[in-house]
Amino acid sequence: MKIMIVVTHLLGTGHLSRALTLGRAFLRAGHQTFVVSGGMPAPQLDSSGMTLLGLPPLRSDGTDFTRLLTQSGDVADTTYLAARESALVEAVRSFAPDILITELFPFGRRSLASEFTAALEAAHALPRRPVVLGSIRDILAPPSKPSKAERAEEIVYEHYDGILVHSDPGVVSLEVSWPVTDRLRERLFYTGFVAPEAPAPHPDTLGKDEILVSAGGGSVGQPIFRAAIEAARKMPNRRWRLLVGGQDAAARVDQLQQLVGDARVTIEPVRPDFRQMLPLAAASVSMCGYNTALDILQSGTPAVFVPFDDGKEVEQSLRGQSLSELPAIEVLPRKKLDGAALAQAVAAVISKGPRPVSTDGIDGAARSVEIACSLRGQA
Repeated sequence: MKIMIVVTHLLGTGHLSRALTLGRAFLRAGHQTFVVSGGMPAPQLDSSGMTLLGLPPLRSDGTDFTRLLTQSGDVADTTYLAARESALVEAVRSFAPDILITELFPFGRRSLASEFTAALEAAHALPRRPVVLGSIRDILAPPSKPSKAERAEEIVYEHYDGILVHSDPGVVSLEVSWPVTDRLRERLFYTGFVAPEAPAPHPDTLGKDEILVSAGGGSVGQPIFRAAIEAARKMPNRRWRLLVGGQDAAARVDQLQQLVGDARVTIEPVRPDFRQMLPLAAASVSMCGYNTALDILQSGTPAVFVPFDDGKEVEQSLRGQSLSELPAIEVLPRKKLDGAALAQAVAAVISKGPRPVSTDGIDGAARSVEIACSLRGQA
């Protein structure tokens, strides 16, 4: 079958990473997979075997997801947005998928509702309508007012055959972050958590006994990196490795390098073998996005989470609260982040670790394929 996944990441790369993990599961099952990405290029992510189409890229203005910027930093005007919409609609018509999956929409990406709606309408107009599914993580940004939840539900019932919820309801149900009516519940399919295969330790033992510090693909992690450099000075017996992502990674690496001095700190751009380094590390310091949290659970590495909570963001804080009940995991609120607090938290999780590796409920990608193909068979 032909599978199309439509995703736009606006701040970090987590949404695209999860969509590609889903795409790889369809590939393994023998399906032709086409991913349409509307965010900034992320060449460090593995899209091998899939067709990947990049729309004219967008990013948010920091945490303002209503202000969309082009790759050059200009505000995206109506002509730019229209070009994206036309390219997306043409992709739907020419590929003619058997299964169409939209990542996050309609529970988010409301600023891009026009292009998503146009793609859905194009799909419904195909000679053979595809099964249309939504793909959402365990915790969403709660709607700021009831009308937004009501509108999302209307779109689900107008265009979608189901919503893949990438969580285990026994661990985190959608109700934690979103009002789920009986009507909406009928369309929900819990898949378990979507993660790549558990990482094997790095063959060259890179990362062994280091403190690995990562903060996604955007600039919002810079305070974590600065605090890590301060913390490294307070823990001279440990090597710290900072992995900096994003389009401006080289410039931010240079900025951070000026702060290092004699601290035992290595700073470099994000690397594709990061997950292989993780099982060997003494500890991890990161935000608490969906993919990062699963990496930690799969590796057993002691971890300090600094949840992203700028603006009205609550997703990572809610996830961190649930994970903090596990051994060798601590949550350090961003408002308390400094070198001393980070060093103390890292020392604490190292003393409690390592933690047993989690394997239950992390087959969500394969389960998503089974659900999607079952719905296609019923269509």
